[in-house]
Amino acid sequence: MSDKEQLLQLIDKIPDYKIGYVLAYVQGITADEEADDEFCEKLYQEYLNDPDKDKSYTLDECKKEWGLE
Repeated sequence: MSDKEQLLQLIDKIPDYKIGYVLAYVQGITADEEADDEFCEKLYQEYLNDPDKDKSYTLDECKKEWGLE
């Protein structure tokens, strides 16, 4: 039996007064992944739309810009 199947069976055994706790926990662990996915997608889209994404810089140019010379 898979973990998901075991979880579904256990849900039927949870008393009604505890369902709110389980729901809040599940919403919490799934919300983080959704937020992470949205954040990563936003970064990816910004990269795709960046007009300078294909520009390259020499080490000397970077050191000069960063004040490391």
